[in-house]
Amino acid sequence: MQLNFDRRVADSLPTSWVDRAPLAMRPYLRLARYDRPIGFWLLALPCWMGLALARIGDSLTAHDLWLAVLFGIGAVAMRGAGCTYNDIIDRDLDARVARTADRPLAAGTISLKRAWAFLGAQGLVGLVVLVQLPLIAILVGLGSLLLVAAYPFMKRITWWPQAWLGLTFNWGVPVAYTAATGHIDPAMVVLYIACIFWTLGYDTIYAHQDSEDDALVGVKSTARLFGESSQYWVAGFYGANAILVALAIWLSRAEPWIVIPFTLYTAHLFNQVRRLDIEDGPRCLALFKANRTSGLLLVATLLTGAII
Repeated sequence: MQLNFDRRVADSLPTSWVDRAPLAMRPYLRLARYDRPIGFWLLALPCWMGLALARIGDSLTAHDLWLAVLFGIGAVAMRGAGCTYNDIIDRDLDARVARTADRPLAAGTISLKRAWAFLGAQGLVGLVVLVQLPLIAILVGLGSLLLVAAYPFMKRITWWPQAWLGLTFNWGVPVAYTAATGHIDPAMVVLYIACIFWTLGYDTIYAHQDSEDDALVGVKSTARLFGESSQYWVAGFYGANAILVALAIWLSRAEPWIVIPFTLYTAHLFNQVRRLDIEDGPRCLALFKANRTSGLLLVATLLTGAII
């Protein structure tokens, strides 16, 4: 089979550095979504949220910066590994959906054997990062493996794969919190649940890009489940997130000044709801990507509590 190395994923950055990488490297970089960096942010941000929450009432240290860097590296490695694994499992489905038909395995730009090897290499990087953490954080981190392994199958068996993604993508909250504190407490659990609702909102928005193709191939999603009512559901998910974040902040006994950045965070979320048009695919993608800013605002909110 002749491999076409230069096919590009439809919603990747149009002029990313991946397009200038050596030709033979491009399928691997696209397999790991280096041309779509929003996923790296959405995996790293919960780690930084957990770390910042852990430091409310305490001062930040140089070790916290080291942990933040480790979590950033780990997010890049494990998001790439997760996408690679997901594409291995979904390669036949991806070939039947317009937006994903150009993904490397679906398009035949990389072999299955090489994809497995690439997955192993990324997993090794993630393992090196994980073993730098305290034992309790290592054990918590290993608990995510079942979630990651099961995720690609969720859209085949449940209308709520976005909920499973929320469980998986936000696992960085307990990993980072336990790495910083050495224990689990209610504030951490509440923030983790809050982030699950956040993911339910933004990934429902994202899934509306594929709802027609998903219906044709039998893939389930909250976008298909909610249909025309999606805007109300997203508002509900974001509302639950805001309430639970406020509860986590209250449990952590942060100073009142934290309400200022928290207000900006919630306003940014509900502006997404206001602008949502489920029939407009490009707008859905733009609103989904806007959650990098949402996540950064929440990190800034929690850091405010740690600094003041």
